Amino acid sequence: MQTSPIQVHRTAIRFDADDRRVIPRFFAVGGEDRQRRVVERVLSMPELDVRRDLQRVDEDFAHRHKDVHGYFRQHYAYVERFIPHPNAITDERKLLIGAYFTMEYAIESAALFNPSIVPHYDQSQLQPGHLRFLMSLRATGEGHVSSIVFRTGTVDMAGQVDFTPHSRLVAPMKQKVDRFFIKKLFLSKLIEMGAYTDETRIILDQLPEKFTYPQIDVVTREVQQQHDRPTMQEAADRVRWLARSNYELLIPHESGPDQIVIFPTSENESRGIEDARLTRFVDDDGSVTYYGTYTAYNGFDILPQMFETTDFDTVRVHTLNGRYVQNKGMALFPRKLKGFYYMISRLDGENMFIMKSDNPYFWNQAERLQAPMYPWEYIQIGNCGPPIETEHGWLLLTHGVGPMRTYCIGASLLDLENPSRVIGHLEHPLIVPEEHERDGYVPNVVYTCGAMRYNNHLVIPYAVSDSATTCATVNMTELMDVLVNSTKSCPLPDRRMKSRK
Repeated sequence: MQTSPIQVHRTAIRFDADDRRVIPRFFAVGGEDRQRRVVERVLSMPELDVRRDLQRVDEDFAHRHKDVHGYFRQHYAYVERFIPHPNAITDERKLLIGAYFTMEYAIESAALFNPSIVPHYDQSQLQPGHLRFLMSLRATGEGHVSSIVFRTGTVDMAGQVDFTPHSRLVAPMKQKVDRFFIKKLFLSKLIEMGAYTDETRIILDQLPEKFTYPQIDVVTREVQQQHDRPTMQEAADRVRWLARSNYELLIPHESGPDQIVIFPTSENESRGIEDARLTRFVDDDGSVTYYGTYTAYNGFDILPQMFETTDFDTVRVHTLNGRYVQNKGMALFPRKLKGFYYMISRLDGENMFIMKSDNPYFWNQAERLQAPMYPWEYIQIGNCGPPIETEHGWLLLTHGVGPMRTYCIGASLLDLENPSRVIGHLEHPLIVPEEHERDGYVPNVVYTCGAMRYNNHLVIPYAVSDSATTCATVNMTELMDVLVNSTKSCPLPDRRMKSRK
């Protein structure tokens, strides 16, 4: 396949799946009857055997986790109801019971791919001319369940990219249980879902203006007892589902970015969190928020969601709402334009769209931005991460799918003031799979979820056939020259359409 004349500098960097990186998960051990029998067996052990077996478990596993006893206690709590007199057993026996209901899960054992990159929130203690960056990756483990992990590194003025060695230890973020919900926003989300009924109104009327999930749980149970009918059961289930889908995660104490993992938490994400696209968003007042749009998958349906953080101590997860929250691959612009948020998406799975909203969680305006135009993108075109602001316009990396389901990376240029207008598009792809990049879980794919500009270099981390990750750099001047002049040799047709009502 013919490529763009722009020179792409591939690096020797490669991130492969690392099956040593494991997290402790609850081991369900079948149904409740079987769990009860396991508990009874541990309860029957002599105290000396309990102490000896716990010591052996610690010797084998304590060095593999930052706080393995913390997970044992957490998982013991899930089965404590099977113990007649829990206050009568020793702490060591509780820990051993927890160990029996704990399993290790290798988060990266299958693949490590689809990266996104942004400037790091901490730029201290750097050599002159260096920029520290934060990179997210999709990690896939047993059962092909995906989560989000992170790496850090630096890039210098010459475009030299170096990654910081990552820790083997990894810790999943813990869900914050006392998270508050705002009734007005909660109501808006129920309306957008088409789930606001007389029954949900009854539930909301009994909740204060700010409420927690435990309060929702109490109120919904009380209402169900007072109104014993199927429609009330359905309303209560929807209210609880919405609350569980919007949650907060706490980053474990003294854990660097390379040690944390965002693992599926809600029902929406039960089969994976896929393809995060990071945006370092600068608001009108200069404040910075890091957003990550991603695809939640429950084994049957996909749902676009978004996480955000300002301090990297707490991560807030939100459902995205509105008639145009559909399909995969949503990428947020890094700032507002004339008071509005903008997002690139692929609503129909074939064309690229641009969306506009005054609220980053609700999207009800959209128009088609670009349709497949060249042979390498005849199957579909979509974004490869958030747009990057330049003096010539918004640089948008794209992906195109062509013959033999080959995925390539291209680029478009959007008008700086009116990003719904495409002013440039590469006739040939920027990056195509080379022979050594063709083999993997999904063959013939190069793909990225976000690049970063520094000095006159575009840093593009990209996935190789959905298996591993590498990195390339491109000279910005060379790339922009081709994009700015692309419409002169091949005028772009108007591919926009008005929003549907």
